[in-house]
This record gives sequence, structure tokens and C-alpha cells, in this order.
Amino acid sequence: MNETIKSEMIKYRVQRADETIEEVNSHILNSYLHTAVNRIYYGIFYIVSALALKFNFQTKNHGQLMGWFNREFIKTKIIPEKFSKIYRWAFNNRQSGDYDDFITFTKDEIEIQFGEMKEFI
Repeated sequence: MNETIKSEMIKYRVQRADETIEEVNSHILNSYLHTAVNRIYYGIFYIVSALALKFNFQTKNHGQLMGWFNREFIKTKIIPEKFSKIYRWAFNNRQSGDYDDFITFTKDEIEIQFGEMKEFI
């Protein structure tokens, strides 16, 4: 991949992560908690996918991306383990919120996760 294109793609993904912070804030304020959970995950996904691109890792599989992140940055202690837990919570709850029936989230719980998402990004 051309380095200029790669740099632009990384910048775009970081921008998407930043924009997602505003989306989550809006969804929480309007009590759209399932959508907030979805966007919390995608904010993290966008920033990790930017990191993956920087390090020449490519996949379209969310689980593989998480595995790569944990292997390259958590197990090597480059990034603290708490960020793996934040990522995993976001992934699992996005899956539940999008696909399972009768799942509820509390505003307090989502506000805590929103703070962690912002720290992650």
C-alpha cells in the first residue's frame, strides 16, 4: 500500500473514532442506550483498526483484530491490561445489544463505559 494512502486511511480512522465520541454523548443524553453501546464499540474498533493499519495488520474479522491487539500490545505490556477489558466489554455488549432479545443497559453503566471508551481512544 502506498504510504500516502496508508497515512490518509489512518487519519480517517482516527477521525471516525473522535466523531464517535460525540455520537455516543448524544445517544446517552437522549437515552438511546443500545445505540450508545454500539457506538462505544465502534469508536474503539476505529482506533484499533487505525493502529492495525499503522503496523500493517489487516483483517475484516472483529475477533481477529481484538486478538491481534491483545497479542501485540497487551501481552507485551505496551498497553495496560485494563484496555483489553474495555475492548472486550465493548465487543461483547455490542453483540448482545445488537443481536440478543431483552437486553437492557443502565445509563450509569453506559456513562462509565463511555468514559473508558474516551480514555481508550
